[in-house]
Amino acid sequence: MDLDRVAAHDPVPVVDEERDAAVLVPIVERGGDPHLLFIKRASHLGEHPGQMGFPGGGREPSDADLEATALREAEEEISLHPHEVDLVGRLDDISTTSGYAVTPYVGHIPDRQYTPDEYEVDEIAVLPVDGLADHDNYEVERREHPRYGESLVHFFHVDGYTVWGATGRILVQFLQLALDWEPRSASTGSSTTTRRRPTRRR
Repeated sequence: MDLDRVAAHDPVPVVDEERDAAVLVPIVERGGDPHLLFIKRASHLGEHPGQMGFPGGGREPSDADLEATALREAEEEISLHPHEVDLVGRLDDISTTSGYAVTPYVGHIPDRQYTPDEYEVDEIAVLPVDGLADHDNYEVERREHPRYGESLVHFFHVDGYTVWGATGRILVQFLQLALDWEPRSASTGSSTTTRRRPTRRR
């Protein structure tokens, strides 16, 4: 896995969402192999209940910037202390169906036991990058959204978990940069290139 491309990546911002959010894409070295840490959102939450995601959430007025948002949310959700995170770089912002512009940060974290927040997180899962990158565990569908139009939805099935939605889109770019991985096209053969938009001030 080559994280130099992640570090060198010039992220593309999103400009047309009302709310800002940030997530941490946490890399865990386990048994000599890279893994990614995911949370399973609590089933009672109003937005994306029961879905797999990366630690993160909406920006608060007290956050100095979106990096601070990602680190604060990770501490709240999985008890990851900010000083434990070795940040590598940033991925492109994405828009979500709930109206957020999400900024993903990538960083190394220790391989230790993490404690899920009782209210927000049902489970923590550490999944192998090799499994996530295996095309036998991957599928893509073309769907129509009333706001965003036609889009590709990516599904990663590993160790009994399914990663999809906004987290699936973030994961696609991470794998592309870190592993030179390419997703399958949907039946029409369209690419999965990220939409580029003008820069927004942070």
